[in-house]
Amino acid sequence: MTEKIKRKSTYKPLLFTTTVRNPERIKWMLGVLKDYNGRKLTNELAVEIEGELIRNGLYKPTELTPNVREKIKNGEPLTNEEVKKVLEENPQEHKEAGFNRGWPSRFDTHFKISKELGFVFYKMGEKIEFSDIGLKFADNEHPEFEQQAFLNAFVKYQSNNPFRRVLNENVPLILLLSVIKKINNNPKFNNSGITRQEIPLILCWKDNNSEALYQKIVQIRSSYGYKPSNEVILSICDELTNGRHNSMKDVTIMQELPDEFIRKMRLTGLITIRGFGAFIDLNKKELEKVDYVLGRYTKYEKYESERDYFNYLSQIDENLVQVEIEYVIDIEQENKLLIKWTKHYTWDDIKSEILNFNKSNFSSKDEILRFIPGPLRLEFLTSLAVLTKYPKIRLIPNYITDDEGLPSAHAPGNRADIECYEKKNCTLLEVTLLNGTAQVAREMPPISRHLTEKKEEFKNSISFFVAPKIHKDTIKWSEFIKYKDDLDIFTFSINEFVEELEREKPELYLSN
Repeated sequence: MTEKIKRKSTYKPLLFTTTVRNPERIKWMLGVLKDYNGRKLTNELAVEIEGELIRNGLYKPTELTPNVREKIKNGEPLTNEEVKKVLEENPQEHKEAGFNRGWPSRFDTHFKISKELGFVFYKMGEKIEFSDIGLKFADNEHPEFEQQAFLNAFVKYQSNNPFRRVLNENVPLILLLSVIKKINNNPKFNNSGITRQEIPLILCWKDNNSEALYQKIVQIRSSYGYKPSNEVILSICDELTNGRHNSMKDVTIMQELPDEFIRKMRLTGLITIRGFGAFIDLNKKELEKVDYVLGRYTKYEKYESERDYFNYLSQIDENLVQVEIEYVIDIEQENKLLIKWTKHYTWDDIKSEILNFNKSNFSSKDEILRFIPGPLRLEFLTSLAVLTKYPKIRLIPNYITDDEGLPSAHAPGNRADIECYEKKNCTLLEVTLLNGTAQVAREMPPISRHLTEKKEEFKNSISFFVAPKIHKDTIKWSEFIKYKDDLDIFTFSINEFVEELEREKPELYLSN
């Protein structure tokens, strides 16, 4: 038998998989996998799980019949026969180490990031094992917990962990926070953080020496200011990776990898975007937490086995993870920040970005909005849209924000997404990117609960439910809940909601 030769480790830019970019999608995929917790992973089971991802619209292969494509587009679950046919007609020319070519390897591609972050451990021939934090992450009752789960993972995530073959040895988040702190402590740099142009240096840095990286940035700014050419940065990256980055396109090093890194680091709630996209800085609301993680995780133990590393990552740091937590919102300050953003984005900008959610690929090209995950971005844009059209409204978004007023996590599970007050009237705004029957199961019970609780405080309370498309079962639910509990839940597709805002009427509030 020929002995299998392991690929030699090299210095490489940090690459987070873009296969599962949306944190909501990671959570929903784990929701599917959770049903298989404790079962032995086989090739057959991997294919079955991939079929469930397809059934639930979480993965869409290219070869689909018009009928299946339409059902997926409308959020309708596929039948067993349809799933089987999709699997057969879309053989995956894909190979991951330790997995058979095809659908089993696609399974590993989909869940690899969750494994690397300590949410679920799996190996062919062994049981699928969710960690405690993985089970909490998949909990739909506490959407705000997503941020804490990512924070718990990224403060420990090592660039050369046992799941990867690279020589770079650091904790990227800790390196980022340390360098930003050093930059901000230098009065010459106006407390603005690191530039987007300097992020590739973080991704290519060989070790955990934040002081050396800081000095390199000082040197670059001394010679080239805040906007060195791409060639300057690429030359340094080439030196750091011994020329290894030459297999990657320049745009990958300078834009694609930094963008994905910023998206992932924003999931922790510790960083924000300043200068309308030019700088990455510490979230001043979380400076105490920044100091804690730098004190606790700058020095770390290395792990040789995947299992030992996974166990380390999955340990819950109770200083960072608290499911039952009371979030206090400074309404006046949040309102000032929202007004600032309504001055930055025109109505046409906001409208265009909201209507963009009608597309299958609803990513934004805006220098700020593209770093906000889709569901949170819709909540933010909805707040801006309402405040733009009704500037006298008292609007309270319940999503968690950084010090720039940009959303960093969803509203706690016991609150509506957005609350709007006009005299004695209250309109609750609830938004989602879910289509199909999932709207009813995941959205309508909590929306009904939020409205019931609000009516105890404000008799004239109603709810707007906004989604790209409204499923017929959602409309039936709203009619039923009106008949049963006298709750007014008005359903709007995104197009209908924009049209409603563009109508000239004195109040957002609707009465039957």
